[in-house]
Amino acid sequence: MNLLEEYKQRLKKKNESRIFHFSLFTFHFQSVIIFSFAFFIFHFASSQSLQKLTEFALANNPEIQKFELQYGIASEKVNEVNSLPNTEFNLGVMAIKPEMEMPMERFRVSVMQMLPWFGTITARENYATSMADAQYIEITIAKRKLTLSVSQFYYQLYEIKAKQDVLDKNIALLQSYEKLALTSLEVGKASAVDVLRLQIRQNELQQEKDILIQQYKGIQAALNSLMNRDYDEAVSVVSSMGIPEDDSFNGYESLEVNPELFKFDKLYQSVEQSELLNQKESAPMLGFGVEYISQDNSPMITSSFKDMVMPMLSVSIPIFNKKYSSQTKQNELRKQEIQSQKEQRLNMLKSELSKAISQRNQSRIKFVTQEKNLKQAKDAENILIKNYETGTIDFNDVLDIQELQLKFQKNQIEAIKTYYVQTAIINYLTN
Repeated sequence: MNLLEEYKQRLKKKNESRIFHFSLFTFHFQSVIIFSFAFFIFHFASSQSLQKLTEFALANNPEIQKFELQYGIASEKVNEVNSLPNTEFNLGVMAIKPEMEMPMERFRVSVMQMLPWFGTITARENYATSMADAQYIEITIAKRKLTLSVSQFYYQLYEIKAKQDVLDKNIALLQSYEKLALTSLEVGKASAVDVLRLQIRQNELQQEKDILIQQYKGIQAALNSLMNRDYDEAVSVVSSMGIPEDDSFNGYESLEVNPELFKFDKLYQSVEQSELLNQKESAPMLGFGVEYISQDNSPMITSSFKDMVMPMLSVSIPIFNKKYSSQTKQNELRKQEIQSQKEQRLNMLKSELSKAISQRNQSRIKFVTQEKNLKQAKDAENILIKNYETGTIDFNDVLDIQELQLKFQKNQIEAIKTYYVQTAIINYLTN
């Protein structure tokens, strides 16, 4: 009976610790719900690991660096278009001089600079700037997607770690049951088969734990790849999480400020700037220059100035302007296309938001249900333990209750993970 009393004391302490533990994280989530970064990531006062991992990923992810470089290139385009056409220099030399009494040219030099119509360069700068702005939105979207991916991997790691802890507790519980079975076997209240079944169940749980360890390594490697560091570098996660009482949601109207939609607005503006540039380029170009002609001495030239300087004016007129009218039609079609793409993407975002809200609500329902089931399973376990005092205990029932408890615990962990993954998606869409 000493062994039984020891087991009861251990079970009592475990129940007390569970109640205390649950009350702690329930209070914690009622008082502390923090969002950070572009779309407010959930993290907890007990751990800053998610925040640190996200910061590290944003600073080192190669894809983010790629978008930043592309933005740098697009920004430099502004300087590229802020220039005049090439200046033309011409030099002509008389190779063979005919014998004539008339004064002959020795060589001629000319320079010509074409100038675009007034405001054309400014229009080019505005167009290049609008394209750079659209590229900058791509950086914002990429960072938000990266933060979402880091969060999703993090919550998957939490799920695996929490299940490992639950398996450890259940293995320890089965070991306690095994001791009870051995004690019962000595007094004829149990059979060797009961002991073997308990041992087999422990082996199954150990196998499940080993599989989870490998899964953890795989997801950890995927998370490390987002941070551009060694695949096997350790990642720590919070030890416990719960579901807050209130859900955070900004409403469907918040979708309007999503960068994925804002990107279409910037593209629309770039097409408008492209059309303004097209109108400027369809105007004439003016050219100014000067030509110098050097001549041989000749008795026919009585002036002291034998050489000639000739100012020049050139006009380039786009008489055949189908190119520009076609470009105008294309720009109009592009604007309609962008509007359609924006509406399509908005509808998809609404659908994704509805799905995320639904799944988050489902996870809350599952969490509450599993909590009730766990309480009832614990009551059933207590009844079985009390039956041991009267000399009747069915270890098949013990295994069934243990299996149910483990199922409920894992379902509850999955509900928590799903809740926060869907919350991260909701915040990505609406913040």
